[in-house]
Amino acid sequence: MYQFFVEEEQVHSDSISITGGDVNHIKNVLRMKNGEKIRVSSKSGQAYFCHISSIQDDEVIAAIDSADDTGTELDNHIVLYQGLPKGDKMELIIQKAVELGVSEIVPVAMKNCVVKLDEKKAAKKLQRWQAIAESAAKQSKRTVIPTVKQPVTYKEALKIASELDITLVPYENEHGMDATREIMGQLKAGQTIGVVVGPEGGFAPEEIALVDEHATMHRISLGRRILRTETAGLAALAMLVYNLDV
Repeated sequence: MYQFFVEEEQVHSDSISITGGDVNHIKNVLRMKNGEKIRVSSKSGQAYFCHISSIQDDEVIAAIDSADDTGTELDNHIVLYQGLPKGDKMELIIQKAVELGVSEIVPVAMKNCVVKLDEKKAAKKLQRWQAIAESAAKQSKRTVIPTVKQPVTYKEALKIASELDITLVPYENEHGMDATREIMGQLKAGQTIGVVVGPEGGFAPEEIALVDEHATMHRISLGRRILRTETAGLAALAMLVYNLDV
């Protein structure tokens, strides 16, 4: 069943109006017909099971069959603070993080980042990254589209993360999984959770030292092997899903 997202004003008492690029996708790419089932979510997070009742040139009308009260979202707001990686790795990270249930993704400029984004490049990248997040949300049947934020500095990231209930910092020099299991086991539904991941070069010593200044931030191990930056955050998110999903 295909998934689509709409604004609140497009949802009516017994039908939903789908407009924009999704109309062409439904008509000419998916070649869907009247009567076919789809799932539609509003930006507030309410999802509906529908069937297509009308396909026009600039609008598709979906008749509401029932509300999806179960949903697919975790009960936790999870933010991934990702050290800017090289090449197109960020695209993979965003795609898979959305599939794993992340709520927000914040690119972070760190000391060992090779990539340097000026304002113009950042704006162009952000548009591309948000489109990837939306596509991944549709594919994984998310009820909401996670937000990819503007890149921030490392100190700004820690300041924002310090306002969350708990923040996990996977660190290659942190040894032993017992502490990781203990922290994961203490997490509860409803908590806001941050995950801070370093770039290819890892955290600089002064960066990891700043983590220890915050009572809600915890360095954790992800095992005895060294994980790439595009793997570390996803491994941590998978552990969170294992402990928090129902």
